[in-house]
Amino acid sequence: MRFFSANLENLRKLYIDQLRRLHSAETQITETLPKMIVGSTEPELKRTLEAHLAEASEHLTRLEQILKEDTGKARSKKNKGISALMAEGQVVIIEATDDSVRDAGIILTAQRVVHYQIAAYGTVRNFAEILGNMEHADLLDKILEEEKHADSVLTEISDSANTQADRAA
Repeated sequence: MRFFSANLENLRKLYIDQLRRLHSAETQITETLPKMIVGSTEPELKRTLEAHLAEASEHLTRLEQILKEDTGKARSKKNKGISALMAEGQVVIIEATDDSVRDAGIILTAQRVVHYQIAAYGTVRNFAEILGNMEHADLLDKILEEEKHADSVLTEISDSANTQADRAA
């Protein structure tokens, strides 16, 4: 697909806007994941969330690198979508009356967030490619693959966690 220079500039603005929103999302995730870790009881879920917290910190570093190279500074723009997903997840966690049900709710929340991130990172990676910035596309692709892996691991954990939650209900 061929873009005219005016369209490329508009796409670049959208790309930067979405990078800033992803920066906000990763910041919110690094603030909320510790609560989810404390609230979980399933050991594999705790380990997975701890690993994802470390990855989220790396994602922030990569996003800051991209934003500094493109705009000169790493500035966030409030990501309301992640805020809503996290707030909804907190309600699920608080309202759970059983540990296994809480774990299932934490997995639900984490996968909603990860699915959001998979969509967003896939799109901004494509924007980077169209804009001709392959170095940034590669960094974004690395984040995308880490998010896909987190989703896969969460799906595996959910098989046993959901069965345990069903027994508790």
